[in-house]
Amino acid sequence: MAKGKEALSVGPHKAGEAEGILSGAALDEDRQFEVSVRPRTLGEFIGQARLKENLAIAVEAARTRGDALDHVLLSGPPGLGKTTLAQILANELDVHIETTSGPVLERPLDLSTILSILEPRQVLFIDELHRLQPTVEEILYPALEDFKIDMIVGKGPGARAQVFRLERFTLVGATTRTGLITKPLLSRFGIVHRLDFYSAEDLQTIVTRSAKILEIGIDGGGAEEIARRSRGTPRIANRLLRRVRDFAQVRADGSVTRPVAQEALEMLEVDSYGLDEMDRKLLLTIIDKYGGGPVGVGTIAASVSEESDAIEEVYEPYLLQIGFLSRTPRGRVATELAYKHLGRLPAGASSTSLFGS
Repeated sequence: MAKGKEALSVGPHKAGEAEGILSGAALDEDRQFEVSVRPRTLGEFIGQARLKENLAIAVEAARTRGDALDHVLLSGPPGLGKTTLAQILANELDVHIETTSGPVLERPLDLSTILSILEPRQVLFIDELHRLQPTVEEILYPALEDFKIDMIVGKGPGARAQVFRLERFTLVGATTRTGLITKPLLSRFGIVHRLDFYSAEDLQTIVTRSAKILEIGIDGGGAEEIARRSRGTPRIANRLLRRVRDFAQVRADGSVTRPVAQEALEMLEVDSYGLDEMDRKLLLTIIDKYGGGPVGVGTIAASVSEESDAIEEVYEPYLLQIGFLSRTPRGRVATELAYKHLGRLPAGASSTSLFGS
């Protein structure tokens, strides 16, 4: 089995990413920007205070013992910092990181090749862990528990089982769908954390920090306005900062103030709750076409020409968080808050009862 880095033929890839400006998925042009403002230590990482404290303790303990950090599972909607935290853990442990994702590990050999080249205490990051093929996942069980892989060498009557010993390593898995991870795999993670949406205050700090790194002139009002419309997501906050910066350079004096940010975001059709065109289209489809619900996510996806996975992983979590959408056993239902925000009336309701006198 190849030992050199050239044996690694798989890399990060996202399948079926939503491409709206407010989607949690990173597009190619955004990735370089994100890398330039990405924190490199736990001390630089803003937000997620309890998670950060727990990881800091685990890292310090592993360093003191000179051992590999226990395997880590990070879950939560896209754009909250799972990949960043994986890289931070490698930095804090002073080891290299290998990065791949579930969809591109198509065969057991793909994963076993990566595992075979890992160095002592190294971090292996697998994004979209819930999308691993079952045959590939089975390779992980003995690798995570006993640091070995069992392989069949040869073919036909001469084939034989052979055990390959691995260096002690740390798997950091990231997922947007914890419920899709099998129990045998989930049980092999010693550290499990979920990332929550960020507060507006934390996002304002992130926007201010990114603007300083990129030498963008911005005041407190401008940073606050961008943060307020960023859906609790740092990736979106940084993406909006770029767009507002472009607007400020062309339509203003280059400085991002609150009025400049408001005008730029209105032009981008990002409203005061951070909803964009797809969010409104999704909610209006439920309200106008299906009487407010309940309606199944597959039906919604077909109606708005979007993938069901994108709706469940990118759009729904935030709409649920702010109370515009609810899940029921029969499907999705638009809430009264959504009706009010979009200026719609539920069937049989009067404008006075919904919006007040």
